[in-house]
Amino acid sequence: MSDDDIRDVLAETFHAEWPRLVAVAMRIVGDLQAAEDIVQDVLVTALDRWPLAGLPDNAPAWLMTACRNRALNALRDAGRARARELGVAQLAGAGAGAGAADGAWPGGAADQPGSADRPEIPDDRLRLIFICCHPVLPLDGQVALTLRMVGGLSTSQIARAFCVPDATIAQRIVRAKRTLAQRQVPFDEPAGPERSARLPAVLDVIYLIFNEGYLASAGQQLTSEALTSEAYRLARLLTELLPAEPDGWALRAIIALHRSREAARTDAGGRLLTMEEQDRASWDRQLIADGLAALARAEQAGQAELADPASPSGPAGWSRPASPLVLQARLAGQHAAAASFAETDWAAIVACYDELMSISGSAVVALNRAVAVAMASGPAAALPLLDNLTAEPALARTHRVWAVRADLRRRAGERAKAIADYDRALELVDNEVERRYLTTMRQAAAANTGGTRDGAC
Repeated sequence: MSDDDIRDVLAETFHAEWPRLVAVAMRIVGDLQAAEDIVQDVLVTALDRWPLAGLPDNAPAWLMTACRNRALNALRDAGRARARELGVAQLAGAGAGAGAADGAWPGGAADQPGSADRPEIPDDRLRLIFICCHPVLPLDGQVALTLRMVGGLSTSQIARAFCVPDATIAQRIVRAKRTLAQRQVPFDEPAGPERSARLPAVLDVIYLIFNEGYLASAGQQLTSEALTSEAYRLARLLTELLPAEPDGWALRAIIALHRSREAARTDAGGRLLTMEEQDRASWDRQLIADGLAALARAEQAGQAELADPASPSGPAGWSRPASPLVLQARLAGQHAAAASFAETDWAAIVACYDELMSISGSAVVALNRAVAVAMASGPAAALPLLDNLTAEPALARTHRVWAVRADLRRRAGERAKAIADYDRALELVDNEVERRYLTTMRQAAAANTGGTRDGAC
């Protein structure tokens, strides 16, 4: 294996293992920036050693062992430095009697490896997500920092998720790290009400990990199975950890139901298949069953909250609306329940989007609603909705609104306008599978063929 091949393997392995390495290092040293520095040092060491010694038999295990040893050494060095400082202070007549014995661990016995109590959150990555979603940070700072440090997403991927420039996300992450350092925030595992208070940010993190995996913002593949499967794993763990939280079950339902058609979204040649073209017999029935069961649990948990005397009941006859995640899970359930594309209940889907719009009103929800309106009532009914959305700042950096409008204009017979919108979408798209799809559809519009293919996938 050449040096370049070894470096490629290292890059791929390091990217996949990054969150676990950070989690282990931070669990030992108790500091996010120190943990990140340790992991970066391990990468430098591997870059030096692997080309000379050859690729390890188990590359992930090599990185994990090196990271754990580096973290333990850093902790020991910190303990010795602290002991020396205390010794000097005592000799100088200051601080006598305060401090620890020589070689003591900085945080006392609880910081010693293996001496801490068993964590309540048994999974390293999920625990680190809860820890990084600290309320001292604004919500967008919690999510951006955690996606970068734990989710394994790049700054560019996070920026696309937030529909903002890369520099904005980079600054947001730097500010979050600085705030945590300046406030000397302890990286302790939250429990009880504090854990529940961090749940919205945790849900956002897992959802955005899934979104990037389900429809990659850039690259040669439509999906990243590693990200979607990890998001599903985390969602399942979350429902086990907090079984009374309806939004946890709703997120699990969303991920399971969307993942159920993951393998059907492209053909053997890698061509994107819309939902109309997909072979529903190849949809994963086990995932659909889990998703529908999780949706039922979400609905039940929501009703249980309303029945709780401590829950806000509102005026007589009032019932709390479903959360956005529960509504999104219902939408996914509608698609999963339809025996064929033609049998999809688009009117029910539009009604669900109407309810979702009344809660969130986001441009992304409005775009998805326009697609549903087009399927329920035809492209002419939806095109006026899209005209306003092309100017929405939240959609300005994405190709999606242009691709949807191009598709509807093509189906409505507005060939010249469709071609112009396809050109605009092609300027913005970064995923190569989507690019090929849009190119094919543009050619169809130019040739006045393929006028019925829908754009949902």
